[in-house]
Amino acid sequence: MAKVEAIHFEANKGGNPRRLRTFLRQLRKNRLGVLGAVLVVLVFASAIFAPLIITYDPTRIMVGPRLAEPSLSFLLGTDQLGRDTFSRVIMGGRVPLLVAFASLGSSLAVGLVLGLIAGFGPRWLDNLLLVLFDTIRSFPGIIFALAVIGLLGPSLGSVIFVIAITSMPIYARVVRTQTEALRNSEYIAAERSMGAGTTRILAVHVLPNVIGPLLILVSMDVPAVIAVEAGLSFLGLGVRPPTPDWGAILNDGYSYINKTPWLVIAGGIPIVLATLGFTFLGEALRDMFDPKLRKDL
Repeated sequence: MAKVEAIHFEANKGGNPRRLRTFLRQLRKNRLGVLGAVLVVLVFASAIFAPLIITYDPTRIMVGPRLAEPSLSFLLGTDQLGRDTFSRVIMGGRVPLLVAFASLGSSLAVGLVLGLIAGFGPRWLDNLLLVLFDTIRSFPGIIFALAVIGLLGPSLGSVIFVIAITSMPIYARVVRTQTEALRNSEYIAAERSMGAGTTRILAVHVLPNVIGPLLILVSMDVPAVIAVEAGLSFLGLGVRPPTPDWGAILNDGYSYINKTPWLVIAGGIPIVLATLGFTFLGEALRDMFDPKLRKDL
């Protein structure tokens, strides 16, 4: 994952409707952010409404039109088994999105809890958790993925597990840094003097200040997860055939690239569009909510 830094949010002095209007106004000013939002919406819409968009069963093998070029009957041609490439691309978008949000959601939840414990707990526990985070991050991502998938076997669950484990220390460290900064703030000291317990301080004061930056980091990590999932599927270590997947389509296209380039193009374009969409949107959110980058909000 890309190296990330903690992003601090300012307190919301206006109501939710005002904040939403301000957010939309700032987003409209960022052209790349608008483009990213449009691409993200298209990716989600195509995945959600895939059964209504596809023209053929993506796993249906047709004997006649193998490696056919794009036509009115087959919008993106067919693969080496005669399966409709357009239908496989549309349905294949569900896999990387599922992997991205399942793995990042799991790592976000675990990292949030461990980060709060490390930042608000005793020093010995903080040091122990830091050792755990550094140990996990010390393993090269690809080598760790190959080792885990070699033990568990190639499957969707294995890919989600690998990405969740390797992503967790990033979120945990961000939460720890934010929590430590808030722990020593004056209003936390005032809350303690009024008799507030640790649970209330974490739930009411610390958690709302750390969850926003984490969500932005997640949006910026989605492109990397999509690329990792596609890469593992390209190597045959992702989802099992005949499940449609962008990485698997690229693998098929690479094997037959001398006969037709359409499989590689069809498998590569959605990966590029999804990566650009989440990257542009994540950077726009960071620019809007980071006080160091934001001009006026």
